[in-house]
Amino acid sequence: MQTLANFGDGGPGPWILLFPVIWALVIGGGIALLRRTVWRGRRGGPWQRPTAGNDSPITVLGHRFASGEIDEDEYWRRLSVLNEEFGRKGGAA
Repeated sequence: MQTLANFGDGGPGPWILLFPVIWALVIGGGIALLRRTVWRGRRGGPWQRPTAGNDSPITVLGHRFASGEIDEDEYWRRLSVLNEEFGRKGGAA
């Protein structure tokens, strides 16, 4: 504390106390940024989408069509059957 008391004589003065505060803010900001972006999808929480809808037959059919496993005619034919079976209204063909 001697250098803080004699900062007029060439010591660092009270400004030396700002460096730990600045580093704490930088580290805290980095952690906050990581929590909001990278680490957000790795754990469950109320903001995460439910995964039950991703396994529906209509979603699987859409993925198969997008990847090129089935052509457009087969896609619409199967989609109309699925819409009738699951009772969706206003879907397709």
